[in-house]
Amino acid sequence: MLTAYLPPPDNGLAIIHVDNEIIVVDKPAGLLSVPGRGEGMDDCLASRVQARFPDALIAHRLDMSTSGLLVLARGAEMHRQLSRFFRERQIDKRYVAVVQGLMADDAGEVELPLICDWPNRPRQKVDFEIGKPSLTRFRVVSRDPDANTTRVELEPITGRSHQLRVHMASLGHPILGDDLYGGEATALADRLLLHAMDLGLFHPLTAAAIQFHSDAPF
Repeated sequence: MLTAYLPPPDNGLAIIHVDNEIIVVDKPAGLLSVPGRGEGMDDCLASRVQARFPDALIAHRLDMSTSGLLVLARGAEMHRQLSRFFRERQIDKRYVAVVQGLMADDAGEVELPLICDWPNRPRQKVDFEIGKPSLTRFRVVSRDPDANTTRVELEPITGRSHQLRVHMASLGHPILGDDLYGGEATALADRLLLHAMDLGLFHPLTAAAIQFHSDAPF
């Protein structure tokens, strides 16, 4: 549970792309995507972007602890289109993470249904009775036997809350720095080592295929 919200200082937006229809920004770790509930939770990526681009509307979110690429629509019509793209899974997203332990398989899938662990929210949990279908594909990038860690590329096919974090923890390889699901891996990094590095979509106006990339800061 978030006890104190201390967002990173606003040193200007890391804008990857901007045109009349969409804005792609690189969100820093520790910043909410949208305003949180309660006092002092207003500072977020959406408000920072809207201060410069008043017509910007957020179409998806990243966890506060996750860094990386996030796309916003400009105006209500573009927002409807982008929201539909996400709903119909027409947007490709790939993340990179560093997890505890040496993963045995070079690639694979995790398919475990997820639901909010309501008494312990915002935690999510695996629930085979009422959980929503959730699928993550993974590919090992490298292994570090000295540190006992694996760098892995993650592709969420579904977009459940905390999906990548829960799925990796369920494999016994929690993401370093994860304060909700990491266990002893929580203390192995000073932030969650999860970054949204690739974003691919069709431009909502021109229908041209566009790709964006952001190197992980870890």
